[in-house]
Amino acid sequence: MTSTDSTITDETAPDGSEGQAALAPAPLAADLRELFSDERPPRPSAWAASITFGWRAMLKIKHVPEQLFDVTLFPIMMTLMFTYLFGGALAGTPNDYLPFFIPGILVVSIVMITMYTGLAVNTDITKGVFDRFRTLPIWRPAPMVGYLLGDGFRYLVASAVIVVLSLILGYRPEGGAIGVLAGVGVLVVFCFALSWVWTMLGLLLRSEKSVMAFSMMVIMPLTFLSSAYVDPSTMPGWLEAAVKVNPITIVVDCVRGLMSGQSSDTDLVWLALVSAGIIAVFGSATMRLYNRK
Repeated sequence: MTSTDSTITDETAPDGSEGQAALAPAPLAADLRELFSDERPPRPSAWAASITFGWRAMLKIKHVPEQLFDVTLFPIMMTLMFTYLFGGALAGTPNDYLPFFIPGILVVSIVMITMYTGLAVNTDITKGVFDRFRTLPIWRPAPMVGYLLGDGFRYLVASAVIVVLSLILGYRPEGGAIGVLAGVGVLVVFCFALSWVWTMLGLLLRSEKSVMAFSMMVIMPLTFLSSAYVDPSTMPGWLEAAVKVNPITIVVDCVRGLMSGQSSDTDLVWLALVSAGIIAVFGSATMRLYNRK
């Protein structure tokens, strides 16, 4: 070997760094090792899991916006129909009927929407989605609470539609904005409790149509046999007594008092007791069925 070749060889001889770089683990391999390591990610909290399932319910509305028809068109139709068809007969003029009627139709419209919680639960069971939920290391009631949180958005949309429409029609609540917000707030709390009834039905019944039919059989008598449309004092004595213990009457009277600026602490206490009782009975029954389903 000549001196020239020796010089070239010495200059190009690797020092070992290039070989070490070539043998170094690629970033992808390192990521895969981290992914399949024995260390598990921390278990999500109950609140985080519930929020995630609530966001899932919101995404369903995003992809199928037609689901909002029942919280927009339905409240508008009900408010206009009852105001102009029955307002004159019941109160002399539609404008005179609005202060009594608007809190009632607000409650009725939102209560009717609550049954869709049971429909969503039954649909996911039919598709087998719940089988996957039960295998996840999450707080067990999170899927159910997520449904209710997602439906809470629907309740607020429907409430806003009715309040805005009533203001356009000439309704001026004496309780002001605070009274209206308080009325909507207690109504959403009651509907959150009532939705547990329909989640239980969604777990019990075998089809979506069965859930809807049974829910309507319960909701329709409760809403019409209440103080939502007429004053119970105009009814026969036996019927008036039954109407006054109706949970819908309790929430209507509470919302009406808040929006009129004449709220009663007794109505608020009764509403809190009724809501807590519904959650205690039907919430626990729902979770028992969910664990055994």
